[in-house]
Amino acid sequence: MVRIRLARAGRKKHPVYRMVVIDSKKPREGKAIEYIGTYDPILKTGNINVEKAKEWIQKGAQPSERALKILKSFGLEN
Repeated sequence: MVRIRLARAGRKKHPVYRMVVIDSKKPREGKAIEYIGTYDPILKTGNINVEKAKEWIQKGAQPSERALKILKSFGLEN
């Protein structure tokens, strides 16, 4: 199954996450199919392409709980 989830990046004690489309069996920092954007949980900022996320969800990708929460905060409506 294809998932939309977060992959950790950034430095020690200041994580930055990339929102990626990836096969659910791959590791967290494995090779992604596509990058959708980035999110900084400390500053609560990021740049996420919501249109790309909508396209992948229509194709059958399942967002993780945290990814869905972040996408909703960036304007994704169900």
